Amino acid sequence: MSNRRFEMYQYRQILIQLRLGDSLRSIGRTRDADRKTIKRIQIVAEQQGWLNPGFELPDDSVLARFLDSKQSANQLQKLLPYKALVETWHRQGVQASTIHAALGRQHSYKGSYNTVQRFIKSLKDKQHEVTTILDFKPGECAQVDFGAGPKLIDVTTGEEIKTWIFVMVLAWSRHMYAEVVLNQTVQTWLSCHRHAFEWFGGVPKKMIIDNAKCAITKACYYDPVVQRGYSDYAEGYGFIISACPPREPKKKGRVESGVKYVKNNFVPLRVFRHLVDANQQLKTWVLETAGNRIHGTTREKPLTLFETERELFNPIPATPPECAVWAKVTLHGDCHVMFEKCRYSASYKLVGELLWLRASDTTVRIYQEHTLVAIHPRLMRPGSKNTLDEHLPPNATAYAMKDSAWCLKQAIRIGTHCYHVIEHLLTDSVVDYLRAAQGIVGLQKKYGAERLEAACLRAVAFQSIHYKTIKSILQAGAEYKPLPEEEAFDALAETYTGQGRFCRNISKLTQ
Repeated sequence: MSNRRFEMYQYRQILIQLRLGDSLRSIGRTRDADRKTIKRIQIVAEQQGWLNPGFELPDDSVLARFLDSKQSANQLQKLLPYKALVETWHRQGVQASTIHAALGRQHSYKGSYNTVQRFIKSLKDKQHEVTTILDFKPGECAQVDFGAGPKLIDVTTGEEIKTWIFVMVLAWSRHMYAEVVLNQTVQTWLSCHRHAFEWFGGVPKKMIIDNAKCAITKACYYDPVVQRGYSDYAEGYGFIISACPPREPKKKGRVESGVKYVKNNFVPLRVFRHLVDANQQLKTWVLETAGNRIHGTTREKPLTLFETERELFNPIPATPPECAVWAKVTLHGDCHVMFEKCRYSASYKLVGELLWLRASDTTVRIYQEHTLVAIHPRLMRPGSKNTLDEHLPPNATAYAMKDSAWCLKQAIRIGTHCYHVIEHLLTDSVVDYLRAAQGIVGLQKKYGAERLEAACLRAVAFQSIHYKTIKSILQAGAEYKPLPEEEAFDALAETYTGQGRFCRNISKLTQ
């Protein structure tokens, strides 16, 4: 391997064997080097007199100047004119073999591929990330994250259910709380925090978290935007939220290790009957196995250190904050907002507006800026809706409130003939005449109940009880005209029915 680079002690051993008179072949076999490399070392050693009997070998710095760097310097000398170009290509992710081919094709570079490869490796060596160990005081903070959980079997369908594991690790003692959950929603995130605080018997002063959507709505190095519900929770429990910068999970390395520990130590080779069983097994494992192991960093049992740390937590509030989720919603044209596949109404005057929705376990509140504009019971069945009449526009409210019962009640007050007309319209087996009934009853506002009753009587006589007919009688002032004789019925009916186009058999009304 002519391009292999040796450590100084390996050069020294080769020189000793050369001084002892060993052949190039035997040295190559014992030192895993080819004869060309050993021959080069022999030539340099003879030039410098290192093989003379009684000559003391120089120190490593001298050997490095003659043996290690001489060939590399000569080879790298050819690459120096293209150093900046190679660095640029390397930052762009171009492979060493591609860079070597491009140099030969575009710049007539004659150096070897190994030279390019060694130069790129030296760039990578310079890019080693320097980190420091973060130290925390007892009770100061906890780190929180989700990890992939075990697959459960749905007992009703037999299908596999994907799960996640919520993990909160105390940064000082390494004691943890873990819970198997079915999703990573804001509601689950907040509930798991509450369960963790109850498990620890107190609240750490700071939560170091990743940028999951259930906690951070907009990840940013300087100004992350926190979920409004999580912010309320932090205020209620008295802890500070510390979000890691984007793509820097090492800043919460203790929970990262905790999640891996749960996945690799707890999950394998276990059988879980259902979610409750999985969590019972997990809590037992945390107390018996995870809590009593000798931690690799602290060299103490987490539960032993936890006895000291638990006294330094903030107390759990006597009245814990309500577990509520905030979401921005738009009021659609049907006067409803959509949240988790359920619809809730708000005033028609706010259609198109961007509103805030706050959903707790029992209620849903809708706000415009900071003003409460609607409150509803929380719906759980997807597709259901809750509508308040006062949120609908006047025409829709009127139609909804003036139903069949209302129309019949108003008709009774107007008179017998009006009641018969409305009753017949509402019992039609083919067409919905609710609007016609509402319109006829509404005519009393302009013409009065007495005139409307007379107009209904005349419409019945002509067997044309449509809204248009009754309105035409009132407009013409013909409601009190004498009723025609039976034999003149067909001729007079033409005036109000237009050749009997809407004529209907209402013999029951005249009986």
